[in-house]
Amino acid sequence: MKSLEETLAEYDYEFDSALIAAEPASPRDSAKLLVYNRETGERFFDTFANIGKYLPKGAILVLNDTKVFPARLHVKKKTGGKVEVFYVGEKEGNILAITNHFLEVGEKVFLTDKVFFEALGKEDKIYTLKPSFLIKDVQKIFMKYGETPIPPYIKNTKLSETQLREKYQTVFAKNTGSVAAPTASLHFTNRLLAKLKKRGIQIEFVTLHVNLGTFAPLTEEALKTGKLHKEWYEIPEKTAKALIKAKKEDRPIIAVGTTTVRTLEQWAQNNYTGLPCVHRVVLCNSGETRLFIRPGDKFKFIDGMITNFHVPKSSLLMLVSAFVGREKLFELYQEAMQKDFRFFSFGDGMLLY
Repeated sequence: MKSLEETLAEYDYEFDSALIAAEPASPRDSAKLLVYNRETGERFFDTFANIGKYLPKGAILVLNDTKVFPARLHVKKKTGGKVEVFYVGEKEGNILAITNHFLEVGEKVFLTDKVFFEALGKEDKIYTLKPSFLIKDVQKIFMKYGETPIPPYIKNTKLSETQLREKYQTVFAKNTGSVAAPTASLHFTNRLLAKLKKRGIQIEFVTLHVNLGTFAPLTEEALKTGKLHKEWYEIPEKTAKALIKAKKEDRPIIAVGTTTVRTLEQWAQNNYTGLPCVHRVVLCNSGETRLFIRPGDKFKFIDGMITNFHVPKSSLLMLVSAFVGREKLFELYQEAMQKDFRFFSFGDGMLLY
């Protein structure tokens, strides 16, 4: 087995930092699009608004309807020192968070005189913080005081918090819970979705709540165990039935974004057993995934994916490499760079099938 260092070196590439998009295309579907057909080797360069021309006949498009949570708070210690609190979850009436400064057990950090958190303890990098308010009011507090947690590599955006809450969110976002957007879906507009439906493209939704682990560097443990960070997912009964029917009819299933890919492949790996699965839909269609898809792994459910251009040395880059091949993917990346495609979360998109 290759070492972590050797593996990361294989998934590294050089790029001009000017290619990192600081804000999304406007309108969203004016983003550039690279299309690659694995069977024929054909590739096309177009605009995302025209993606319907390239989707396989009878395709069913699956999107992630998670909604980004303004998970970053700026609080103060009693001494006046500033602390950043990053929400990552809840447990037994408390919140779980990562902070950028050490907190003593029993220490309090304040949003206002009456709104504060008390540190109960720390496990690994995650603090358990007891809020001065009821846990059911967490979303209300974060919506009022929180900031949208855009990726750390976007350093020069000119977007205000109000603009970020709109633009770092899909037009169909529904279920609150992510600390990062499913960025391949940011290219879709309501107009484009309506256009695709008119072309006979069926659209279905799943939910996967993206957590902070999506930005975390790969670890030796992940390589050894084949498992990543935990993320919660759910496939609604309507979607499950539609997907099982599509599989039975041999229709191509196109996952929008790596989050949707992981959701569907986890379902296929652990739960999907064909038609009987519908009868135990509650049991088989939700849970946690730690799925680490990398070259050598076989895709059991999807036939294609829509994705963005991913950062070097990332698990997301490895996932896409597993689908098209590492050398081919880097070849496509080089072509995209030559055509001034914009990279990463607010960047342009690819359709691979």
